[in-house]
Amino acid sequence: MGPFMFDSLQQLRLRLQQYRPWRLRTRGREASVLLALTDELDPKVVLTLRSPNLSTHSGEMAFPGGKRDPEDRDLLATALREAEEEVALPPGQVEVIGSLGQVVSKHLLQVTPWVGVISPQLPLEPNPYEIERIHRVPLSYLLNPANQRMDQIHFSGKVQQVPAWEWQGELIWGLTAYVLAELLNVGFGAGIPLKLRPEHQEAEHE
Repeated sequence: MGPFMFDSLQQLRLRLQQYRPWRLRTRGREASVLLALTDELDPKVVLTLRSPNLSTHSGEMAFPGGKRDPEDRDLLATALREAEEEVALPPGQVEVIGSLGQVVSKHLLQVTPWVGVISPQLPLEPNPYEIERIHRVPLSYLLNPANQRMDQIHFSGKVQQVPAWEWQGELIWGLTAYVLAELLNVGFGAGIPLKLRPEHQEAEHE
């Protein structure tokens, strides 16, 4: 699949305005991530390869993000602060266009994903203490069915099908792949199969 032949980010803006994402009913430890999309004909999403020296999610592909600090006024502020700390993305350079459904990480953090648009010319730099490498993955690559796959995982005694992608020798999987699939389904009608997550049985749409 080549570059989009329409204003794909404008379509995404409109669809996110109408979208009612999952919101968890219970309150727990909170975190948030930023899906930063470059404003160009074939937009790219910013992903990080986390340092192998980190205590959690080491060596994994992930969005910039992390746990909420007491000083953060809200979860959007958390996502923007973490993106600045991890990849030197200035908060003032992010046009936030919406959010996706809240999910619970394997470390039981309640994660809120935010979607933002940035200039493709921004010179992002990885924080060497946290980030091994920055990747910019084209949405057209993720939307191409030839690049998508469904993996089986065992969770709570059941076998579940979950989306995954390979990109430049790295695997995009787990919560990151789930959130990406939701973005592609909501924004571009990708039709990637997503099973209802356990936490969404105790959640509600906004």
